[in-house]
Amino acid sequence: MTTHIPRGVWVLGLVSLCMDLSSEMIHSLLPVFLVSALGASKVALGLIEGLAEGAASFAKVFSGVLSDRFGRRKPLVVGGYGLAALAKPLFPLAASAMWVFVARFVDRIGKGIRGAPRDALVADLTPPHVRGAAYGLRQALDTAGALAGPLVAIVLMAALADEFRAVFWIAAVPALVAVALLVLFVREPSEHAQRAARRELPHWKEVAKLGGAFWFVVTIGAAFSLARFSEAFLVLRASDAGLTHTWTPLALAVMNATYVASAYPFGKLSDRLDRVWLLAGGLAVLIASDAVLALGQHVVVILAGVAMWGVHMGLTQGLLSAMVADAAPQSLRGSAFGVFHFVSGIATLLASLLAGGLWTWYGPAGTFVAGAMFASAALAGVVWWRVRHRLSHGRGGAGPP
Repeated sequence: MTTHIPRGVWVLGLVSLCMDLSSEMIHSLLPVFLVSALGASKVALGLIEGLAEGAASFAKVFSGVLSDRFGRRKPLVVGGYGLAALAKPLFPLAASAMWVFVARFVDRIGKGIRGAPRDALVADLTPPHVRGAAYGLRQALDTAGALAGPLVAIVLMAALADEFRAVFWIAAVPALVAVALLVLFVREPSEHAQRAARRELPHWKEVAKLGGAFWFVVTIGAAFSLARFSEAFLVLRASDAGLTHTWTPLALAVMNATYVASAYPFGKLSDRLDRVWLLAGGLAVLIASDAVLALGQHVVVILAGVAMWGVHMGLTQGLLSAMVADAAPQSLRGSAFGVFHFVSGIATLLASLLAGGLWTWYGPAGTFVAGAMFASAALAGVVWWRVRHRLSHGRGGAGPP
């Protein structure tokens, strides 16, 4: 039995790497740019992040269903990445927080359009026995770009005398490279065209037929999103602890370093071990991270908490995608990922709005204590589900039957 990961998955990972390099060059500076350069409040930051992610969630559910209905995924993936690339020049042109909101909104809509079809395409291209490894690999390459983005931003900020807008302009280049790679080197499986020609296309109402394993993953994904608000607040926490404007991208760089180091190993491990217990481990790490971020005072301690946050991401993100793919039939994978991302995105919207309010009223400790409380509730739910169903040890697959 081969453990080879298909070339298309590698290319999709490189596309994600380039786009995340572009996005994180901007995102690692955007919270400070909004608050210090444009005078936005913490509540406005939470509103912008939450609404942008909420819009992406709506786009994800529709694009996922459409990819199933059309029988093709690549056109929607190209459209989503293309829209995100077109949004990048709006950031250096921004003259107000509202302008940043429009740029972020368009960028996230692009992410929403591509997300579910891309994740479904990974499953379509990959044999089931290496699915966890494939999602872990794509996530690791994605996060490698997210790691490089803040580091490049630091170098450019130092070289360009803290010129935010100049860095934002440069960030548009790798986004264009991502679209070119996708258009030229990713091919859909031949059966997609055959299904489309035969019109063997599902109706969106068939999503209701997805079983308990799928809805378990959706519920846990929403709980994760409530516990894990926008990463913009990690940047703000590092800035609050004493990092200068030039060095604030270091927060996301640290998070993504541990994320990229853990995503593929844990994804590969999930092909052999119980995926639900691995999720529980990820929640435990998130709780510990929130505690450090709530109570820490020195910048080194805060960065340690950020590093733990990255480990929990590596433990859980590819794992959740693999569980969605396991739980959904091939003809409904796009719809299943759309529903999963939609519900998680709405939870992210609520979490980001709550995080901004709590930070304003109670400071950073209030924000991260609330995150730890949500994560603890999710952990209790995961343990209850696993014990209740008494599943055997070993590979968890799609989760409880």
